[in-house]
Amino acid sequence: MGDRLMARSVATFPFASFLRAIGPSRVMGTHRARTRPAMAAALFCTTCVGASGSDDRTSEDTIHYEVSFPNAAHHEAEVEVVFPALPPGPLEIRMSRTSPGRYALHEFAKNVYNVRIADGSGRPLEASRPDLHQWTVSGHDGTVSVRYTLFADRIDGTYASVDRGGANLNIPASMMWARGLEDRPVEIRFQPPEGSGWTAATQLEPTGDPLLFTAPDQAYFLDSPVLLGDLDVREWSVESRGTPYTIRFALRHLGTPEELDRYVEKVKRVVDQEQAVFGELPDFDYGTYTFLASYLPWAAGDGMEHRNSTVLSRTGHLAQLELSALGTVAHEFFHAWNIERIRPRSLEPFDFEAANVSQELWFGEGFTSYYDDLAMVRAGVIDLSEFTSRMASMINTVTNSPGRRFYSPIEMSMQAPFVDAAVSVDPQNRSNTFIS
Repeated sequence: MGDRLMARSVATFPFASFLRAIGPSRVMGTHRARTRPAMAAALFCTTCVGASGSDDRTSEDTIHYEVSFPNAAHHEAEVEVVFPALPPGPLEIRMSRTSPGRYALHEFAKNVYNVRIADGSGRPLEASRPDLHQWTVSGHDGTVSVRYTLFADRIDGTYASVDRGGANLNIPASMMWARGLEDRPVEIRFQPPEGSGWTAATQLEPTGDPLLFTAPDQAYFLDSPVLLGDLDVREWSVESRGTPYTIRFALRHLGTPEELDRYVEKVKRVVDQEQAVFGELPDFDYGTYTFLASYLPWAAGDGMEHRNSTVLSRTGHLAQLELSALGTVAHEFFHAWNIERIRPRSLEPFDFEAANVSQELWFGEGFTSYYDDLAMVRAGVIDLSEFTSRMASMINTVTNSPGRRFYSPIEMSMQAPFVDAAVSVDPQNRSNTFIS
């Protein structure tokens, strides 16, 4: 997360020894690696579900999404999803309440309306609503098609945005899915406004069509944000263990190509310094890691990590916010190891219907927040004086905040769903009971 949620540690951590102890931080398929020490086995998994699907799935099982933007000027997208080859019985269609990288509950279903449901022959179907987040469909013929309008007007890492210049789609905030179809492959196609020239950037698997992407299963799909628009893209290659990986920076902004070129040179230095901490890059799926950035006057400030990508957003112009934006780059890219692959077992499998409560965020967020500043000073983005000033500020915050009397680091971790951008209307005392 871009928000520095957990109180940050200032001690140097022996990551190399840690990784040797608990096993390699490599990406595997859908089976977990066995880790040696009991503590590591209890608290962390050094792998998480990768982009490897089941061998017995066929194209007939594939869930199809089609997304168009005929009313982008009013922040609307039109979505159609087809669930084929269904077994008999009711189909439970859901909007998520949580999103990977966030810890709070959200009400994504509130921005979905004009819902129309039909079977494979086009016959309209009725849906019951057991709660605000679900549509239960009965009487289908083995295929269910759902069409709906999505309202999206917030550029950040949590929600979704559509405007005349592009779209930022966090998939849990945008796309319906169905219970019981978690292992199905997914295909999604985008239809930009006519004449817009939008392109797309995402960690989803590319195809021969630049606007058609696939995912091996529901979890990977929901963890894969998409950025569309007139994107300014830079790519470079980084070698790890003899394997070349592509790092891609895709940006919506109002600046110049030269400004982006200068900025990306600093991003490269941060990436190199964080790779040096671990001695290797993660084994990124499809060989690519993508920064999905929106630096615009109407964007909200945020950063949100995902398995092979991160969403970055800042309010303003690139030339004005370079240093703060680089801080988010450093934080989120470090999450490619710490949280995404050195991952609390409490976050696996991710629950898209309820808050994911973890006791280990002091490690996942806290150590990341220390190493992002360390990477910045090692990359020459900030000087030693600025680094020590930031460390002093962290120590003062942890030492002097009254919240340390109420919760341990473990308990602070468990409080994350209450403070991580959760909407509340009741008065609260977080300034005196929580450290962030």
